[in-house]
Amino acid sequence: MYTGLVLKLSALLPLPFLALGLVWGGNWAFVALFYLSIFAFLADESLFANGDTTAHLGATDRALADVVPVILGAAHLVLLPFAVLTLASDRHDLFENVLIFVSFALFFGTISTANAHELIHRPDRFRRNLGKWVFISLLFGHHVSAHLAIHHRHVATPQDPNSAPLNLGFYRFFNRAWRGSFRAGLTAETSRLKHAGKPNYHLSNPYIIYAAGAVGFLLLAYTLAGFRGVVVYLGYATLAQAQLLLSDYVQHYGIERRLLPDGKYEAVTIFHSWNAPHVFTSALMLNAPRHSDHHAQPSIRYCDLRTRASEGAPVLPYSIPVMSCIALFPNIWRRMMNPRVSDWYRQHDADHGGLGPTRQNIPV
Repeated sequence: MYTGLVLKLSALLPLPFLALGLVWGGNWAFVALFYLSIFAFLADESLFANGDTTAHLGATDRALADVVPVILGAAHLVLLPFAVLTLASDRHDLFENVLIFVSFALFFGTISTANAHELIHRPDRFRRNLGKWVFISLLFGHHVSAHLAIHHRHVATPQDPNSAPLNLGFYRFFNRAWRGSFRAGLTAETSRLKHAGKPNYHLSNPYIIYAAGAVGFLLLAYTLAGFRGVVVYLGYATLAQAQLLLSDYVQHYGIERRLLPDGKYEAVTIFHSWNAPHVFTSALMLNAPRHSDHHAQPSIRYCDLRTRASEGAPVLPYSIPVMSCIALFPNIWRRMMNPRVSDWYRQHDADHGGLGPTRQNIPV
């Protein structure tokens, strides 16, 4: 019952506070900010669980797991222009505007991006398109192509720009991942068109939609609130992209799949992503921190993802939001994570014996 309640409500609860913050100002925005930061941290620490809870999900929970992402996606597309318009106006004072900006930035970067990620993995066109347009609204449309065609195929190898090698700091990673995923996704899409006998700039190339959509949203921001609106909008898009890439950085840092004698990489397993089994922020981010299971089974819904820590999936010391903050300080990050990566390699090498992905059900 508790798990179902978390899955149903945690990601939706900020919505009324964010909306009221736009109308009534700082107090409501502070509630949203507190919920997404301090409350989330305290809830994680008090509710921390290293077990899997999907067995307790009922039919109602699974039905709502289909509805919640749609509500969040639609709310994002409505709230984003209103947030830009409000902050670019003189409706509230500076302090209230700061509260509103930060609370929405956390929502867009933590919940909206995780939700859009969930949507683009769904098989029906409506949900996939909704997730795509959430990413386009954050000027990150190419992430859809790069994530599906590149990241899941090449994760934990040098061919994936979104898998951070050991000792690469986040700031260098951000530039590499943004540029690299843009180019890799474009290459994948143009290759697909070539195989279909179509030119690179055929209208079915999604990069045309990504570019046109980005221009459209920028024009909308300018139409609604002029130059100030564009500045606010670019601030939201940049911070949302940074938070998404922080999640990629944290969840894949230092882990690489073994290159086998036949020149291929070992299969992706639950051992090739870092996980954070913290109950509250996991639910808040639609179980994106249960990352190993997602890469092992990309098509399953978020409500069915498991931590799989008892089977040996590597676990981070803190939640994804906390680890993302630590990653902003590269020296501290390396001191914390490099020994854990070394331990992972020692265990990986010992279990594989140099022959590939052979280990099963290794306890933590």
